Amino acid sequence: MIMFRVGIVGCGNIFPMHAYPVSELSCTELVAVCDNKEDRAKEKAQELGCKYYTDYKEMIDKENLDVVHICTPHYMHPLIAIYAAEKKVSVLTEKPMSIKLEDAEKMINAAEDNNVTLGVIFQNRYNKGSQLVKKTLESGELGKIITGKLSVTWDRSDEYYSNSDWKGTWDKEGGGVIIDQAIHTMDLMRWFIDSEIEYVDANISNRAHEIIEVEDSAEGVIKYKNGVHTGFYAINYYGYDAPVEIEIYCENGIASMVADKATIKFNDGRTLIADQDPNEVFNYGNVKSYWGVSHVKQIKNYYDSLANGTKPEITGEEAYKTQKMICAIYDGGKEQKRIMF
Repeated sequence: MIMFRVGIVGCGNIFPMHAYPVSELSCTELVAVCDNKEDRAKEKAQELGCKYYTDYKEMIDKENLDVVHICTPHYMHPLIAIYAAEKKVSVLTEKPMSIKLEDAEKMINAAEDNNVTLGVIFQNRYNKGSQLVKKTLESGELGKIITGKLSVTWDRSDEYYSNSDWKGTWDKEGGGVIIDQAIHTMDLMRWFIDSEIEYVDANISNRAHEIIEVEDSAEGVIKYKNGVHTGFYAINYYGYDAPVEIEIYCENGIASMVADKATIKFNDGRTLIADQDPNEVFNYGNVKSYWGVSHVKQIKNYYDSLANGTKPEITGEEAYKTQKMICAIYDGGKEQKRIMF
């Protein structure tokens, strides 16, 4: 069995969704973790039985790593990814790839130039509902896609932002509700439509928060080159995290998702349903109960691809398509103009 030496940078909220799968896979060894807050890094290292660092460069230089997982604030993703790639270390980073599109391009180029593998986490593609929608659309059973819509209405209070030293800022988070909360649902819709984008026309604003620089609401349209329009609506000042919703209207029926549950209703009366399997669980430690097994599935796919010398399902190039869409929403929203691709 091939054993990959793994380091993780960032020991915050998303850390368990990487550390526990890496600790459980038969082909990986978690050898070190890193965080600029020493107490946090030390605590996680003791919990998982590995070394800890406060400087990611030192960890990469000293530990002879095969892979680095990046679980840091957004602005750090390209800095760490490029440094790792130049040291011949493969990278699996949390979304988003970066804040700026040119940094995402640099990440892809660094990985290619150094013959290492860049993967980006979009774990919701591995939900059973997402898989059913994608498979049914690809089969042609639903016929031509006519249009689609999505909504994300969640709650991120001023207190949520005040407890962070990077969220709510343009230079560190890169945005608000779109780049942090809605990005997964936006990625799913783009993946479902499976066409190059023609243009993005969006509005962004901060309507309900007092202490943040970034947007807490966004709406707009994405026009794809296959002729499909999709509308989106996202806010993070709602009273609770309501289930995300996606609907895709097609010639032969409608595919919809509410949270993780997919329902496909054909015009001929047939219905297909897929939802999370309550028996399919993974213990990430003491974290929120809504985390399912999709992180595990994507991380396993990434390491299977390394072992087999193939590309993971969500490469840097694949994630770049979504990154370009997200950046276009911000560029167009700030400049109040349509962004053509």
